[in-house]
Amino acid sequence: MIALVSVLLVSFLAPEVSAVIGGDLNCTMYNGTFFVWTPAAVACTNTISDASCAILYPTTDTLGYPAAGNNAVRPNACYTTAAATPAAVVPDMKTAALASCPKTCGYCCNTDAYNCKNVDYPRLTCASITTAQCNSPAWRTIIATDCPSACGFCGQGGCVDAVTNCGNDLSICQNIGMQDFVNTYCQKTCGRCPSTTTSSSGSVTGGTCTSYIADSSTSCSAWASNGFCTNTFYTYAQRRARCATTCRLC
Repeated sequence: MIALVSVLLVSFLAPEVSAVIGGDLNCTMYNGTFFVWTPAAVACTNTISDASCAILYPTTDTLGYPAAGNNAVRPNACYTTAAATPAAVVPDMKTAALASCPKTCGYCCNTDAYNCKNVDYPRLTCASITTAQCNSPAWRTIIATDCPSACGFCGQGGCVDAVTNCGNDLSICQNIGMQDFVNTYCQKTCGRCPSTTTSSSGSVTGGTCTSYIADSSTSCSAWASNGFCTNTFYTYAQRRARCATTCRLC
């Protein structure tokens, strides 16, 4: 009985342990009780493996690493050289974390793809947008216009595919029976956004070459008429590899 009373007394007197985000509150929001991570804090991927990031940025927090809605403490090494929080932000430490392990450190919203201004009066609450909404055909185009920072749509001018697999088969852009679909769901891949649609001539001059490597695809003319040659969804190397002659890419 004495032992039981002692255990209860110790439990009662012991301080409550809870995670408190301290030091750098970037990518957090206040939920009325404490600061928690926004969905955009962890929406990106690390540029090196998650396992390597766990070694570089170890955590002892019982909640683990930052996750949408939790208040796990950001690993100190993500932003400071101090051993305890709260601590001052060391810019070089934060820069290194952003470059290699933004998801592990809860910094996705500070990366280029997630760091831009949303519209003043969005149709939904940008800070609470989930990964599921970012991938939803019902929401992607709205989010790209109103809340680009929530899903990594910064710098895309509001032009995204409503479905995520349009680029798996570019022939869909020219399939006669699929035009209504691509006009609605594959605007970026098929060059149907107002900012990426080019004239029907399809020929785009790039560089000062007098000759070009041969097109590797027989669909280049059709793709060019739909903006492929100037659509920055594809890298220069990708456009050149497929349609160097049609797009006049040196």
